[in-house]
Amino acid sequence: MTSLFRKEIGTLVFYLLAGFLAGWLFSHAAFGLFLGALLFIVKYLWQLGRLTQWLNQPEKEPPEAKGIWGEVFDGIYHYQRRQKSSQLHLKQILNRIQDSSQALRDGVVMIDGKGNLEWWNTAAEALLGLRSPSDLGYPITHLLREPSFVEYYESQSYQDPLMLASPLNEDRSLEFQVTLFGGNERLILVRDVTKMQRLEVMRQDFIANVSHELRTPLTVLSGYLETFSDHAENLPTKWQRGLTLMRQQSVRMQQLVEDLLTLSSLETSSFEAAIEPIAVPELIKAIKTDALALSDGKHSLVLEIDADLGVYGSEKELRSAFSNLVFNAVKYTPAGTEIALSWYQNAEGAYFEVKDKGQGIDPACLPHLTERFYRIDKGRSSSTGGTGLGLAIVKHVMLRHQGQLEMTSKQGVGSCFTCYFPLAKTALLTHQG
Repeated sequence: MTSLFRKEIGTLVFYLLAGFLAGWLFSHAAFGLFLGALLFIVKYLWQLGRLTQWLNQPEKEPPEAKGIWGEVFDGIYHYQRRQKSSQLHLKQILNRIQDSSQALRDGVVMIDGKGNLEWWNTAAEALLGLRSPSDLGYPITHLLREPSFVEYYESQSYQDPLMLASPLNEDRSLEFQVTLFGGNERLILVRDVTKMQRLEVMRQDFIANVSHELRTPLTVLSGYLETFSDHAENLPTKWQRGLTLMRQQSVRMQQLVEDLLTLSSLETSSFEAAIEPIAVPELIKAIKTDALALSDGKHSLVLEIDADLGVYGSEKELRSAFSNLVFNAVKYTPAGTEIALSWYQNAEGAYFEVKDKGQGIDPACLPHLTERFYRIDKGRSSSTGGTGLGLAIVKHVMLRHQGQLEMTSKQGVGSCFTCYFPLAKTALLTHQG
């Protein structure tokens, strides 16, 4: 390019010298110089005109030219070819993405930065009733006007999916998951979860029914075993040991049935909060008394309680959750150690904390502790009578109270289980007398 540019400079000098010499011969050297420069400019304007005409018709071959203009025409031509190839490749990728999205059973909806519908697949039309192209460009909230969806959409807090009845069929359930990207654009995934919900209901009904049916025969067996135990001294020694084991296992099975029924009730029943705030300090003191009886003097329980702090919720459910945490600390903490129970408040909410100085829990196990029937040490759980459902119950209770269960542990140091309640759930207790 540099050599061609120098050649063009030489051409300009040639035009100027030729004009100057021609003008000098006729005693008008300045006019000849001007005429040479004008001819050079006219040549460039002519080439620019050819370039403009070709750019308006890019499908044609580039004009023939020599020198720097030939390089310009050829450079632009090759650049256009590369651009067309890239555009074709991108178009093929977009077509493949759209074709694969159209094949999905889940609905996919793209929302532009202004909140308007930009694109959706066939499944979204079937699930939401969107119509193409008439709905294109309309706000999504004008077409899905369910208040809970509008609130969820505008909150821009999409950590958890939203469950809604289908706008086309109330008997079907849809799950909405929104993802923010780009300049306030959104991608909405819609799944039909009707079958999953029905299976979940069937599972819950099965557990509830089986647990309920097991309660009566277990009560009968426990009653007879207790009666036999009253006369165990009249039985042979090997029968006495068998009778003791049967009583232990029947008690464990009864506890398992009770926990299953409690968990089933938490999953299926509607939440009913007390009108008056719950006196949590008194509740914790009562649980402490029960825990001391369970410990049989092997542990010391220390209380640090805000006597004026209460919460709105279900006292029965909170008693179940708190006692599960405290009793677990007693069961799984070595004798002679201290267990601290705290009930306090800060700017974010209220906290019930159970801290022990036991052997601690492997950090890899912490995320699984609230799973049903999960046990860190099956042998230890069997010896302490654990059902593997206690922390699952605590988790459900806290979710129903709009709170959460937080767990921290360090092996060889101890563990801390904390129930967090949002500030809106807290209340100031009034004391009479």
